[in-house]
Amino acid sequence: MQLLHAPSSPHLTFQKPKSQFRKGLLSLEKIFQLSSSNNSVQSQRHVRPIWASHNRSVLAPISAKSASVEADLSSVSTMAATADVLNALSQIIDPDFGTDIVTCGFVKDLRVNEASGEVSFRLELTTPACPIKDMFEQRANEVVSVLPWVKKVSLTMSAQPARPVFAGQLPPGLQTISNIVAVSSCKGGVGKSTVAVNLAYTFADMGARVGIFDADVYGPSLPTMVSPVNRVLEMNAEKKTIIPTEYLGVKLVSFGFAGQGRAIMRGPMVSGVINQLLTTTEWGELDYLVIDMPPGTGDIQLTLCQVVPLTAAVIVTTPQKLAFIDVAKGVRMFSKLKVPCVAVVENMCHFDADGKRYYPFGRGSGSQVVQQFGIPYLFDLPIRPTLSASGDSGMPEVVANPQGEVAKTFQDLGVCVVQQCAKIRQQVSTAVTYDKSIKAIKVKVPDSDEEFLLHPATVRRNDRSAQSVDEWTGEQKLQYTDVSEDIEPEEIRPMGNYAVSITWPDGFNQIAPYDQLQAIERLVDVPLPTPA
Repeated sequence: MQLLHAPSSPHLTFQKPKSQFRKGLLSLEKIFQLSSSNNSVQSQRHVRPIWASHNRSVLAPISAKSASVEADLSSVSTMAATADVLNALSQIIDPDFGTDIVTCGFVKDLRVNEASGEVSFRLELTTPACPIKDMFEQRANEVVSVLPWVKKVSLTMSAQPARPVFAGQLPPGLQTISNIVAVSSCKGGVGKSTVAVNLAYTFADMGARVGIFDADVYGPSLPTMVSPVNRVLEMNAEKKTIIPTEYLGVKLVSFGFAGQGRAIMRGPMVSGVINQLLTTTEWGELDYLVIDMPPGTGDIQLTLCQVVPLTAAVIVTTPQKLAFIDVAKGVRMFSKLKVPCVAVVENMCHFDADGKRYYPFGRGSGSQVVQQFGIPYLFDLPIRPTLSASGDSGMPEVVANPQGEVAKTFQDLGVCVVQQCAKIRQQVSTAVTYDKSIKAIKVKVPDSDEEFLLHPATVRRNDRSAQSVDEWTGEQKLQYTDVSEDIEPEEIRPMGNYAVSITWPDGFNQIAPYDQLQAIERLVDVPLPTPA
């Protein structure tokens, strides 16, 4: 089918906009903009009275005018002090985003009192499990304290409220969950449940609010691996929702806690049970929900991936070639569903004895997954009797022995997943935006270095939904002249990791997959920004 293009017109002569500010440096003009758009930036300056030495009645108008001028100067001075603080904080770079913390929007509630030398502000990070939050706090105190007029710095640390980055009509139970991480192997017996449970409790130890969903209805493992006091899920009869049980502060849901043990039922029924357990549970605010995926790549797995807005996946394998074959199918499934795989865990890699390291199941399955599919991180788990025993005892290994070698590996894995989820959320939230000053849609697809511009009318005309194209005949229902040349989107929101939802002035919501946006005719020249 032919893509519809915007007409070439002599008045659409564009050139790329130049950056208004140097990187890492904030101007007074920028500070004024910040203060007008963010009422949290406040000041407590005092206006000094102007005293006349004689004939006060004659000089009263002059004094009043002078006081007004001094007040204006005081305001400018305060804004300059605010600029000093923000410029100092802009020296701190977030290693995950590659951008300073001011540009990232982490600095909140900034208050400056230059007269007393007091500065107070809050750093709102993307997650309470941020592995470098202590470094941020230390550096922020240091760079602000060295300003010559600063005598006291009051800094508090916080995290963004738990909320999904994805748009769409999510079930109520999933609307306050920031990140949903799938732990998958597509093969039974490789230690997937062990990794899922220990990863979840690692997140909790990092300060996050965490839940675990055991999606294996045929053989639920969670009731064996944890020991909650209440081992039966409860129902809220009024709301018709499920109340999860808890163990050591982590919320738990499993078919094994439903009082029926393992399920004996056909696939479609299982998919319905999983959907109900996951979407009707009162999870509350969670930073991370870890889903222990069932083995395989069938209907149940596809249902989970399509119903739930998965942020990322962790792949678990063992060294054998047979494990790699099954795991490869799982990685391909996630790739087709646009779910990024961020790490590979190779379980039962080796054991140490007599001063030597032995590899009883061979080597290379994990590294083969990394190399073939480009997954960036590989973690090795050794054969440890304590790891197996902790799974049977109902206390995860990272809780039973938080200083051990296994716990250290899971801490590294936890840091990796937290950082990758933050990157993914940032990339998805900024993948497609509308720049009103140049009247163009900016596109930078996640995992791509390419950034390009699209004409809004061209995007609207290339809608492929049933409202624009006849599903049976392929005939174009939306005509070229139906779309105004100067149409502008009202809102652009992410839809999973694969598309955005664009709301147009006529109320139409267009689902635009990244693949489709990449195929549309692009703007080569960019208009100069229109003055505000």
